[in-house]
Amino acid sequence: MKKPNLHPLALIFLLFTMLSVNAQHMEIPYKEIPQQPENYGPGNVVARMIDGLGYRLYWATDGLTETDLAYKPSQDGRSILETMEHIHTMSHNILLAPDAQPYVIGAETPTYSFEELRTRTLKNLQAASAKFRGATTEEMENFKVIFQRGDQQSEFALWNLLNGQLSDCLYHTGQIVLMRRASGNPQNPNVNPFIGKTKE
Repeated sequence: MKKPNLHPLALIFLLFTMLSVNAQHMEIPYKEIPQQPENYGPGNVVARMIDGLGYRLYWATDGLTETDLAYKPSQDGRSILETMEHIHTMSHNILLAPDAQPYVIGAETPTYSFEELRTRTLKNLQAASAKFRGATTEEMENFKVIFQRGDQQSEFALWNLLNGQLSDCLYHTGQIVLMRRASGNPQNPNVNPFIGKTKE
């Protein structure tokens, strides 16, 4: 069977398209806070909080070295990398809540490199924000935080996510900022969470 001949321009277009798709797949979200929602609906308010967290975490973890990742304030404390792993777990909890899906405690979790961990966490937050955006009060009544251990499930209202995982992620992101400064690699001084953009 004769193979079809592609015009050289078609080959160039195909290659460019593949490179563009790959670049979009690898792009890490939250270099800046996305455009603000159109109104102060309940889902939009939570989405905005998640976006603010995403921006802070993006810059708190930008440019970390192996030395930084291993840094811990005390022998019994978490290292920066361990803190990131903890935030990743909670980002997964946040993502599951809008669909009222359980987080399975004790399930085997893969070990990720720093870059994989950072990307996955930020993409979890981006996806969670999208699930909350535009949600009404009635819809959010069905959002649940559910933990599953074996056959047992514990269910909590969305309120617990706000004062639990979401607030906890902000808290630990601040710890990373502090620890990286102590490690000798402070965060970019141009980070501006109030504006949501970082001056180049």
